[in-house]
Amino acid sequence: MSRAIGMVEYKTVSAGVEAADAMAKTADIDIVEASVVCPGKYIVLITGDLSAVKASVDRARVQYERFLIDSFVLGNPHESILPAIYGATHIGELNALGIMETYSAPSIIVAADVAAKTAIVDLIEVRVARGMCGKSYVMLTGEIAAVDAAIQAAKQTIEESGMYLDSSVIAHPDKKICNKIV
Repeated sequence: MSRAIGMVEYKTVSAGVEAADAMAKTADIDIVEASVVCPGKYIVLITGDLSAVKASVDRARVQYERFLIDSFVLGNPHESILPAIYGATHIGELNALGIMETYSAPSIIVAADVAAKTAIVDLIEVRVARGMCGKSYVMLTGEIAAVDAAIQAAKQTIEESGMYLDSSVIAHPDKKICNKIV
């Protein structure tokens, strides 16, 4: 059985820590990450049964709405999401390269999930607001048509939330850049 994941992102550390505490007290969830990200925001990433994750995220969203930036709940996340967040992916050779940037941590995870479910692509990395002044990005690879379809689907989803920043698809990235990415 797959486990649901959920995330909240706050403007302040204090609201984020309080929200994490409230989430843990609301339902039987596991806190995967609760940490400060650039520029002084706070994220909480949780896993558990869908009903528990939804209840915890809903409580955090409502109780600390004043400081909430973004949030999500994914009932059936793509299996490559967490490895891509934590640098545990194993990509052999890059084909086409897709890159998308967003203004929030939750939105990039949703974008990565949509991309990975839209086409046969491999997630290279999901960078969640670290060292990017609060922005986040996903890099993925695959055949050019698959990468383009994945990026377009993710872009369409994220544009609706207003968190989309930019994206690009490079059909044949140079080996010099590939060596730095993989």
